[in-house]
Amino acid sequence: MAIEGRLEFNVSANPDIPPSASTPVPGSSPVNGSPAPKDVYTTGEAAEVCKVSQQTIIRCFDAGRLTGFRVPGSKFRRIPRDALVRFMKENGIPLDNLESGRRKVLVVDDDAEIVELFVDVLTRDGRFEVKTAATGYDAGVLTQEFNPDLMILDYMLPDINGNVVCQTVRTNPKFEQMKIIIVSGVVNQEEINELLQAGADEFVKKPFNIEKLIERMSELLQLT
Repeated sequence: MAIEGRLEFNVSANPDIPPSASTPVPGSSPVNGSPAPKDVYTTGEAAEVCKVSQQTIIRCFDAGRLTGFRVPGSKFRRIPRDALVRFMKENGIPLDNLESGRRKVLVVDDDAEIVELFVDVLTRDGRFEVKTAATGYDAGVLTQEFNPDLMILDYMLPDINGNVVCQTVRTNPKFEQMKIIIVSGVVNQEEINELLQAGADEFVKKPFNIEKLIERMSELLQLT
């Protein structure tokens, strides 16, 4: 889908149990600041890894296409890592998220200092894999190639506005699970409302508190 001849995307909920109430599983604690691979996944976590809806995972589980077990005395489904790997390979789903244990973040901003800040802080955090783009066009290319879990998007880009990027991304079911945070210092409340209606999950005004922004990212990605 082409927008104004510049941006082109050829774009082809809740877990069984809240993460805060989940029973810890082996291998899920951070090591050296980076999450270790898990041994067992909830349906919500499996959906995030596979980039599909939770209902898709549940249907595959119930149909026997994705093997696992139910927590004794409850309805909650659990999926062992080896079963998830087998399911992903059988369905041609990339293993990137599963192997790294980190969430993919695409930072789209033409301000080099802002980009450098995000790359430095998010990389040191250890939970994120980061790529960057300076234009809406590059954002389109990288969204296809990188398939991010979350996009941090500047509203005023050199070639296109953030609301058009949001609308374009949201036209493709492939990216329905991706979260979008708009950051800008030049929009009014009416424009903020339009951005949220276009598909953004959050708006953050510049200048922003990077620690609070990461907290919000963690909430959107259910890392808290």
